[in-house]
Amino acid sequence: MVERQPGLTLLTHVILVFGIVVVAFPIYVTFVASTHTLDDVVRAPMPLLPGHRLLENYQAVLGHGLRSAGGAPVGRMLVNSLVMAAAIAAGKIAISLLSAFAIVYFRFPCRAAAFWLIFLTLMLPVEVRIVPTYKVIADLGLLNSYAGLTVPLIASATATFLFRQFFLTVPDELLEAARIDGAGPLRFFTAILVPVSRTSIAALFVILFIYGWNQYLWPLLITTDEAMYTIVVAIHRMVSVAEAQVEWHRVMATAMLAMLPPVVVVIVMQRWFVRGLVETEK
Repeated sequence: MVERQPGLTLLTHVILVFGIVVVAFPIYVTFVASTHTLDDVVRAPMPLLPGHRLLENYQAVLGHGLRSAGGAPVGRMLVNSLVMAAAIAAGKIAISLLSAFAIVYFRFPCRAAAFWLIFLTLMLPVEVRIVPTYKVIADLGLLNSYAGLTVPLIASATATFLFRQFFLTVPDELLEAARIDGAGPLRFFTAILVPVSRTSIAALFVILFIYGWNQYLWPLLITTDEAMYTIVVAIHRMVSVAEAQVEWHRVMATAMLAMLPPVVVVIVMQRWFVRGLVETEK
């Protein structure tokens, strides 16, 4: 039994509070900057208390956008990022579930070799294969499209490996019971394997959604139309101006908006996310 020591408890809480302050202070400064005028933000020292331009700044970026980002509304860019992140997460999970199901429950030649070939693709990040991938997408006419943003990124060796490892822990008695009841492979997959994998699916969805939301290099390459920019690309273009003055107050408002969807996903699915990481759920 661990004894509670008041001094150690106090030290632990002090370290915890210090860590929270270190992480949260930049976010607070970003929020404060998004509520002031440009003159207030660029003047030293910048105010550390919220200003009176919160609604005006956020309405401006959501409805009209910034000249430095091509003039497209940030609201449209948020939708683009949301569609991209959700499609990538759902696609990765669907493909990985089917791949792991085939590798674990079907007998076919070179089954182990197929799995290890999938696993070895982890050594080929997007940056390595980005030129041939771009060539394929361009030849198919998928530039500046949701399909071009999502299709090249929906395969996941990591998710396939995790689902394979989980399926290996599923008792063989479930498979035998399904066979006795006359269930075919598809029925066994949809009625038994997917339901018992729901916490793992939820945990992976959170991770993959954030992965898709934070994508920068691929959207930067295949989007030339301002209406198809993702929010991460938009923030980069807002600050990458040559001679014009960077609208820092609205850039900070855009950054705050960019943080909201991932935070909402994590908060909503927090319970499932934790269970998916710590439970075997056989």
